[in-house]
Amino acid sequence: MNTRGEPKTILTVSQLSNQIKDTLETVFPSVWVSGEVSNLARPQSGHIYLTLKDETAQIRGAVWRSVASRLRFDLQDGLEVICNGTIDVYPPRGSYQLIIKQIQPKGIGALQLAFRQLHDKLAAEGLFDPNFKKPLPKFPKRIAFVTSPTGAAIRDFLEVLRRRWESVQVLVIPTRVQGDGAADEIARGIQLVNQLASPPDILVVGRGGGSLEDLWCFNEEAVVRAIFKSKIPVVSAVGHEIDVTLSDLVADVRALTPTEAAERILPARDEVIGNLQIMSKRLNAALRGRAAEARSKLEMLSQRRVLRRPFELVQDLTQQIEDFESRAARAMINLLNRSKDRVGSLSSQMDALSPLAVLSRGYSLTERTSDGQLISDAAQLKQGDQITSRLAHGTVISRVEDMTNENTATSEG
Repeated sequence: MNTRGEPKTILTVSQLSNQIKDTLETVFPSVWVSGEVSNLARPQSGHIYLTLKDETAQIRGAVWRSVASRLRFDLQDGLEVICNGTIDVYPPRGSYQLIIKQIQPKGIGALQLAFRQLHDKLAAEGLFDPNFKKPLPKFPKRIAFVTSPTGAAIRDFLEVLRRRWESVQVLVIPTRVQGDGAADEIARGIQLVNQLASPPDILVVGRGGGSLEDLWCFNEEAVVRAIFKSKIPVVSAVGHEIDVTLSDLVADVRALTPTEAAERILPARDEVIGNLQIMSKRLNAALRGRAAEARSKLEMLSQRRVLRRPFELVQDLTQQIEDFESRAARAMINLLNRSKDRVGSLSSQMDALSPLAVLSRGYSLTERTSDGQLISDAAQLKQGDQITSRLAHGTVISRVEDMTNENTATSEG
């Protein structure tokens, strides 16, 4: 009983929880909530559990696997998001949570965020590095196009090819280019072309124009990695000019449309023929110029004396040699004459200095007989010494009897 005498209504915990559950689910059948993601968890079940919070409150949330598998971007702690869902009360714990059915980044679209996240991831791995770009062959013979066989892209592509170069072969790899599963088909098509026994020279991947959602399969990771791994040069021909897909960034060459892809892959036949004709004319003119120059040089050479009278140079050289020989002979004779005069002069000088010449003028050389010592001073002798005097003709042997140390010397034999 209460104070008024009315009976009290006593609820069990389960009853109270059920009433709260009914009230919340009735009052909030669908709500939009913005907040910051925290405590993000991804168990093996495929569900996503998180907490949405702001400055003063928080609420737990859950994204079931069926919804999580369709997310275009990666949820991360700290990401500001806007969620739509229903309030669910879980009686066993006496708690409530937001069952999220839609979620998008705050301030940016989900596709833009997904593009940015995947771009940063693949760029860090080097998939967009220009060093990995392969050049296109100038005159391909076989081309493969991974696209829808019924779309306008392949029709425009083939029409331009036929107009520019008729002999090229085109292999169409049919795939979906829009919607769920399209990315996997495109990736398998790229892999299939690379496995062919006779692979084409160029691989084109693309489709006609469309919205960002329509073209999204060309931003899928599977397609981007398949293009990067391709051994065949890849041209991205997604029909849009403003937005850039990740396929454009990883491909070896980006074309704005399938039509431009055909124009970049093959030169126009008429242009090639015109260029060949111009080159032929230039080559002929260059050859004629070289021939005329060679002819002029040959005529100049033919006018030279050595070619007109080749033996005259030999005769001139012979005459020069004879002149050199004559000069050399005269020089030798003059040298011999000067040498003879020099020898005669030296001989006269030597005769004048010769002791024999002095003897011929009446002088004599005296030496001690015992030891052959020349006598130039009387003090060198003593009485009784035997001396030998050499005259101009003959010798005289004497014995010393007396000596004078002045200018007079006496000797007897």
